Amino acid sequence: MQEILDAIQAGASGNDLANLPLPESYRAAFVKRDEVDMWDGVASEDKDPSKSLHIDQVPVPELAPDEAYVAVMASAINFNTVWTSIFEPLPTFGFLDRLGRESVWGARHALPYHIVGSDASGVVVRVGSAVRNWKAGDRVTIHCNHVDDQDPTAHDDSMLAANQRIWGFETNFGGLADLALVKANQLMPKPTHLTWEEAACNALCNSTSYRMIVSRHAAGMKQGDGVLVWGATGGIGAYAVQYVLNGGGTPVGVVSSPERAELLRAMGCEHVIDRKEKGYRFWKDEHTQDEAEWRRLGKDVRALLGRDPEIVFEHPGRSTMGASVFVAARGGTIVTCAATSGYMIEYDNRHLWMKLKRIVSSHFANYREAWEANRLIGEGKIQPVLSRVYPLEETGVAALSVHRNEAEGKVGVLCLAPEEGLGIDDAEKRDRVGEDKITLFRRMAGGAQAGGPQPAAV
Repeated sequence: MQEILDAIQAGASGNDLANLPLPESYRAAFVKRDEVDMWDGVASEDKDPSKSLHIDQVPVPELAPDEAYVAVMASAINFNTVWTSIFEPLPTFGFLDRLGRESVWGARHALPYHIVGSDASGVVVRVGSAVRNWKAGDRVTIHCNHVDDQDPTAHDDSMLAANQRIWGFETNFGGLADLALVKANQLMPKPTHLTWEEAACNALCNSTSYRMIVSRHAAGMKQGDGVLVWGATGGIGAYAVQYVLNGGGTPVGVVSSPERAELLRAMGCEHVIDRKEKGYRFWKDEHTQDEAEWRRLGKDVRALLGRDPEIVFEHPGRSTMGASVFVAARGGTIVTCAATSGYMIEYDNRHLWMKLKRIVSSHFANYREAWEANRLIGEGKIQPVLSRVYPLEETGVAALSVHRNEAEGKVGVLCLAPEEGLGIDDAEKRDRVGEDKITLFRRMAGGAQAGGPQPAAV
């Protein structure tokens, strides 16, 4: 991999890269099948991904005709990496075994280890014989929708495909590594004005938020809509706020500290609720919700927005769903993509059916949606929300920071890239977009690491 990195850094042509020998093994972050019981009896909040995520050499898998090898310059942490590392809600090896039974190529994934990571930026170094639109030397970002396009259920909307999976979570050979194996229809052009780590942090969360807010498959926000965004400086929430602002809506962002409120206002969100300051207690106890607290939240939202929100961007799940259903406007939409506080949700159905509200589920994004979301990043209309960067060797520490909700936006990981700030191909475009906009989360939420190396063109 060092020879490949040297060639990339030296500006080698695609043909030169394609002619370099591939190594027999590469560095990767992975969990082990024989350790899935290591957290038995341990509470979720006490599980430490730095103890279950290993960094070591793994063999290079065989390349299928519709796939590409990508030399990964940088990657990022997502909640699915945390879930894999703490083996919740169940070990991911069941996903790999199911994929392994589908085909000869699928069998490669069912291994004693699971290489994680559902984000990446890098350089294509090989393509399979059936790949048409990509070649060695292309600088790319990778989205995580892994789907067999020969299955008829994958057409119209590939997120409805019977065999749709999330790469690096429900498949092996993910992006937290020096090399990644991906389907060609996961590739997108790397935004030319961003560094490797800035480009690597967007695809999963940015595409998820695009589908939830913009797409006809979910909320389909129109100009003037009010949108309540939970976790508005988090991985998907921070992109959601940008899409609401970019699309002519009005966001009401919910955060959990004065520092996060300040960051949200710096993003251009005028209406901010600090839930810690407000002290909301939506649950009286483990079994009973408090409608008076829902009403208090609704009153606070109306005081800011002037009405009930047409859309609620919902992802905490159990802790907030009852409140989300209550505060949405008559005829409004609650769009949900996750349940980070618990999957078993409860709400008062009277507030849903009698006021003609709807709950819409949303899961990642299809290729077209991911491509459009990436295009908006490339045009500088949506900004990366990268706050911290770790080396690959500290993937477990990075995942722990996400698990403990210690980081804003996205946490990046350098893989082959030897330092931060590399990979910019269009410095003039970066200047036009604005350094302050691009690095807002690094400056305001990056903690001790915010003073890292300045971006440099290569």
